[in-house]
Amino acid sequence: MFRSLFLTALTSLLLLSQSFASTPTRDDKDKEVKIKTSAICGMCKARIERNLSFEKGVKEADLDVKTKVVTIKYNPAKTDVSKLKSVISKTGYDADEVVADQAGYNKLPSCCKKGGGMDHQ
Repeated sequence: MFRSLFLTALTSLLLLSQSFASTPTRDDKDKEVKIKTSAICGMCKARIERNLSFEKGVKEADLDVKTKVVTIKYNPAKTDVSKLKSVISKTGYDADEVVADQAGYNKLPSCCKKGGGMDHQ
């Protein structure tokens, strides 16, 4: 009897440990991504950083105007890189391979457009 009780307990323990092992772990640790933009000036910087700050999960956004790269710290459980690029695009700027949304681009002041007001393609 003791042996069957021991085997039952051991089997239960093994099944329980397997169920924990197969449970996917959520990645709640903040991540950082760098995205190349088409930003030109300080007004671009303020606009991009402000719009990213409204995206759920974004902890921090800092655009280096000189390199045109925005560094974003975010919670991957609440947002992802494609959503971040979409925010930048909808704001009117290129975001790596994602081209600026035409409607967003049209709303930019002429000084923030590529070539200082030339038509965007």
